[in-house]
Amino acid sequence: MDATSLASLWVFIGLLTFLGIMIYLGVPKMMTAALDKRSEKIQHELDEARRLREEAQALLAEYQRRRQEAEEEAAGIVALAENEAAAHAAEAKQRLEEYIERRTRGVEQRIAQAEAQAVSDVKARAVDVAVAASAKILAQQNEGAVGQRLINSSIEGLKRH
Repeated sequence: MDATSLASLWVFIGLLTFLGIMIYLGVPKMMTAALDKRSEKIQHELDEARRLREEAQALLAEYQRRRQEAEEEAAGIVALAENEAAAHAAEAKQRLEEYIERRTRGVEQRIAQAEAQAVSDVKARAVDVAVAASAKILAQQNEGAVGQRLINSSIEGLKRH
């Protein structure tokens, strides 16, 4: 056996001894336990991540539901506001029509009063003109002897009374 083979044999024996001591001291069990602990830790982190993901999905669903409710509520408020605006517009239109009708009736009454006053004024003027014309005609007819006779008969009638 040459030196290289002898050295290789001693290295091999040293390796087997080292491995035997490692097995005797329980290094493989410690490595397995450490790997098991690491595996449990990783599993726990995965479970935690899964739980957090489920919570996040639940929160997302909750916020989406709230957003949907808020949108529906907003749509309801808008519809209510539109209905109220339409009702106010209809009420304003009705009030305007009633106002116009009252004003029209008032103007028509004033026109009728003015018309009646004008007719009354025309009649009064016509009476005044007729009286003046009658007085003028009577004055013309009663000039001279006829007028003197009427005056004398009136004076005689007053003396008797």
